[in-house]
Amino acid sequence: MTRLNNKYFLILFLILILLTANSHAEERKVFFREEFNNLENWKPFYFPKIKKYTSYAIERHGNEHYLRAESNASASALLHKETFNVYEYPRVKWNWKVSNVYAGADPKTKAGDDYPIRIYIIFEYDKEKSGFFGKLRNSLVRKLYGYDPPYSTLSYVWSSKEDNESIITSPYTDKAKMIILERGSQKAGTWQDEDIHIVEDYRKAFGESPPPQAGLAIMNDSDNTDESSVSFIRYIEVYR
Repeated sequence: MTRLNNKYFLILFLILILLTANSHAEERKVFFREEFNNLENWKPFYFPKIKKYTSYAIERHGNEHYLRAESNASASALLHKETFNVYEYPRVKWNWKVSNVYAGADPKTKAGDDYPIRIYIIFEYDKEKSGFFGKLRNSLVRKLYGYDPPYSTLSYVWSSKEDNESIITSPYTDKAKMIILERGSQKAGTWQDEDIHIVEDYRKAFGESPPPQAGLAIMNDSDNTDESSVSFIRYIEVYR
């Protein structure tokens, strides 16, 4: 009788594990997964005062393919063509690698504000909550540069410096925060996995909840340090 009871409870336990696993699988939902077969889902972004651009291309080695980003005293970005709701899809994961870091980088100064690779989350103004002056500012920027200014940004970076800080405010604006995921050259030349939660990170960085709609961008920049680097991204996935 004891053996039968043990067997019965074991069966129930296994069924419970399977149901839980299926439940988690059903909850997970992907907004997009970019594996860089091509750049059809991306568009270039150029800064008005910077004339030398970073090069972005698909690199292939046998069955492998990934994004190659090379800067040489240059800066420009790739923007994903779709935006998404960060409360519906708050997680992003990716796999990246850098060839080198910058000797002259210093994230707290404008002269040193360069990173061999960064992933931007660009938050749009909440149009329903924008006041008169916010709407006027957006309209002027749109006329001058042809795009809507962001409300704020989070950028996840591979920092060149070996420091202990995890969140740094941009030297250009307090509406941009850098979150340091990797530091220095120790892991250069190796693929690293990252997995972040946008809403949680935004609240830590800004002390408030983010606007709902955001876009994603990639950048390798070296225009301030006048150095050069090559970096790679194997995939990016936005999910919940």
